[in-house]
Amino acid sequence: MNKYLILLAVIALSCGNTVSKSAIEPKSETNLELEGVQKDMLLGEFQKEELQQKPFSAWFTPRYNKFSPETDAMATIKENIGDYDIKVLMGTWCGDSKREVPKFLKLLDDAQYDYDKLNMVAVDYNKQTPSKIEEKLEVHRVPTIIFYKDGKEVNRFVEYSRGESIEEDIAKIVSGKEYKNSYTN
Repeated sequence: MNKYLILLAVIALSCGNTVSKSAIEPKSETNLELEGVQKDMLLGEFQKEELQQKPFSAWFTPRYNKFSPETDAMATIKENIGDYDIKVLMGTWCGDSKREVPKFLKLLDDAQYDYDKLNMVAVDYNKQTPSKIEEKLEVHRVPTIIFYKDGKEVNRFVEYSRGESIEEDIAKIVSGKEYKNSYTN
């Protein structure tokens, strides 16, 4: 059992690497704890309210409540974010998603963003969805937050902040300043 917990910890810490489902499933007997983890994973389109319910609220709520965005970046976000449609791909099992998505949703709430312009999609351990949208959008790491203006992708935030904080990265994106995500050369 310990080897499965260690493997799950490695998966949770590394949201950028693809893991074969067979690599985490026990070969001989059913591991009820592992099945519980998979059962508690969101998959496909979802709403913020689902993150506010158990079992996800255990990590979402404290991180959302604790986050206090930097004032100058927040002013830029409030001024500009309404011009964008946003798509978020994340994993409820992923440590990076658990760290960044509560902060991002707090930014949206503080900016009074129209959630009708937000589409959130949860991926499995292989970063796949039933709709295969991750293939069309070329998402290889989560979270990936994609910003669209006039129907065209403008930029994306991938996995972790490139600068000082997520709000500074998002402020650069929505104000049209040059921004390269963590995996852009």
